[in-house]
Parts: sequence; structure tokens; C-alpha cells
Amino acid sequence: MTDVAIVGIGIHPFGRTEGKSGLEQGAFAVREALADCGMDWSDMQFAYGGSAAAGNADALVNQLGLTGLQFVNVANGCATGGSALQSAYMAIKSGMFDVGVAVGFDKHPRGAFAVDPEASGLGKWYGDVGLALTTQFFAMKIQKYMHDYGITEDTLVRVAEKNYRNGAMNPYAWRKSALSYEQIATSTMISHPLRKYMFCSPAEGGCAIVLASTEKAKQITSHPLLLKAAVVRTRNFGSFEVFTQGQAIDQAPSPTVMASRATFEMAGMGPEDIEVAQLQDTESGAEIMHMAENGFCADGDQEQWIRDGVTEIDGKLPVNTDGGCLANGEPIGASGLRQVYDVCLQLRGQAGERQVPNQPKTGYTHVYGAPGLSGCTIITR
Repeated sequence: MTDVAIVGIGIHPFGRTEGKSGLEQGAFAVREALADCGMDWSDMQFAYGGSAAAGNADALVNQLGLTGLQFVNVANGCATGGSALQSAYMAIKSGMFDVGVAVGFDKHPRGAFAVDPEASGLGKWYGDVGLALTTQFFAMKIQKYMHDYGITEDTLVRVAEKNYRNGAMNPYAWRKSALSYEQIATSTMISHPLRKYMFCSPAEGGCAIVLASTEKAKQITSHPLLLKAAVVRTRNFGSFEVFTQGQAIDQAPSPTVMASRATFEMAGMGPEDIEVAQLQDTESGAEIMHMAENGFCADGDQEQWIRDGVTEIDGKLPVNTDGGCLANGEPIGASGLRQVYDVCLQLRGQAGERQVPNQPKTGYTHVYGAPGLSGCTIITR
């Protein structure tokens, strides 16, 4: 089977863009990605794309051109962008196509994410007791984790402080102001122990990645990045995830654990080989849990890691160098592709003032979506 390369990347700034639809933001990102690799929309043989609140992604053909290409809509919660990328990876890996694009965009209304429990196979009761409110579920999940592994609220604050600081150096982030420890630690309590500035917000934005076979990539660019592995996994019985109706007596590994293990195996690498990472940070607690679930540290070690600056831009394992979901907000369709975009910038040495020292050679991304599925990638140069 052929190897897969990333040859073009494009993004529309995240946040709020009055007067521009989500679809238009997605089209902007695709045009940026095509310009990045010197190609045209008519060169694309296929596309996978997703949007949760801004219409069907395949409507992009009306903006970009009616060329007859295969376009498949993807919907996998917050993992939509990562799933679109993994689908594109498989399409090229199989040898069916030489070049195509993964794209995601969204334009969410202000306020909390709207969840319909019945559409996810749950009863109306799940919403009536408050568990369909994601802020409440994630708070309950991190409470348990903190109790089991000795994580303190100080660590929750430090994660948010780091991500807002990184976002302040990111030209396409929504939140471009660094927040102090005190501002975060004294912000309004939403669902204990998570405060206002520990949560991401529904947002707008678009992102696109052009992929090609390594043979085709040689004709496009002299510096392709290799997409060494791309994996998506759903939950097992007993894993405690969003929309879980109860806990099993014996807890099973999360889908992140399963996806991460499969990704490292596919790439023939281990967590120790990764030099920069993007980990889903729907809220501060998610980044903490995902550090261990992706195999980078043991459960409970996060407290010391974060105090020692291991996950800072100049640390041993920089995490969420663009500010993550906390600083960028989360347009669901685009969020997972934003992670890939930033890792590509880091590997290219194009991340500006938030560039990881010594230009990393290996990057990792992780997305997590309801109702309990995860996607991971490894990218190298």
C-alpha cells in the first residue's frame, strides 16, 4: 500500500465572523490549502468533510466548483475533522486515489452546545437529570479522576493558563489575550471543579488539509510531511464516556487508549518519539486525562509534569501550542483539523513566536467526540 503525505494546509480564523457563513469559512480554508500546495480544486479527486451546525459539507462544491469529484459527508461529534482526515488517509492508502482534501467547518450559535439525548440513542430522562449538559458531565468525570489520582484544582488552572498564553501568540485563535492564574482561579464556577475559563466555547471557523500519495507528493512539493498513522476507535463496554448511562463494575480502557495504542503500532513508534502534541481540551480536565490516556505519562503524573513545565512550548512535550480548544473555541467540524494544521506548522518551522525549539520532527494529534470515540494521528517530516 502507498504511503500518505500532507502537502497543503489552510485555515479560516476561529472565533466569530459576522456576515460570513460557516460554508464560506470552509471554502476559504480549502482555497488556502490549495494555494499552499499550488493546486486547483479541479485537481482534487475526492473530499471528505463535516459540519455539525453549518449545513452539509458537500455543499462546498457550489463554492469551489462543480467538478464531479466524490464528496462524502462526515459526522462524528467533536472528532468530525479527525474522522474526515482518517477517511482521506484510507482513500489514498488503499491506492484508489492519488490526491484529495479533508475539510471541516462550523458556525455555532452563542451559548452551550445543544445536545439531543434521543438522537444519541438515550431516553429523554438523560436530559431531564442534567447529564446532556456537557459541562456537567465533564465536571463529574474529572471529579472522579482527581479523586482517584490525586490531581488538584491548581493543575486545572495551570492547564488553562498555558493554553490562553499560547493562544495569545496565535494569529488564528479566538482568544488572543493571556489570562492570569488569578483570573482563571477566581472565574465563575460552572460545574465544580470547572470554572468559566476552564471550558472551550462553541465557535466558528474552517480548516482544510490536502493529502496525496507519496509518489504524487513528489510532483507537488519538495517538503511533504508524512501522515504515518491515522486511527479512529469507539468505546468498549465499561468505558466511562459522554452519554454513558452508568458505570460498569469493571472499568474498561477509554476509546482514546485504544486509538492511541493502534496509532503508535501502525506508525512503528512510541509516545517517547513524539516531540509536539495536540490533545483534545474541551475543558482543562480533558487535557489532563488525555495526557495519560494517550500514553505520554502515568495517571497522576500530570500534576508534577505541568508544574515542571513539561507541556510548555519549550518543555519536553509541548501540548496544544496553538492554545487548544480553550483559546480557539470549538467549531466542531474544523477542530480536529486545526490540530493537524498546527502540528504541520511546527514540523515546517512556521509557527512564529510559538515555534517549538529545534523544529520538531514528529507530531501527534488526538480528538475525542461524543458519544465516546477518539481519533489519533502521527505526522513526521
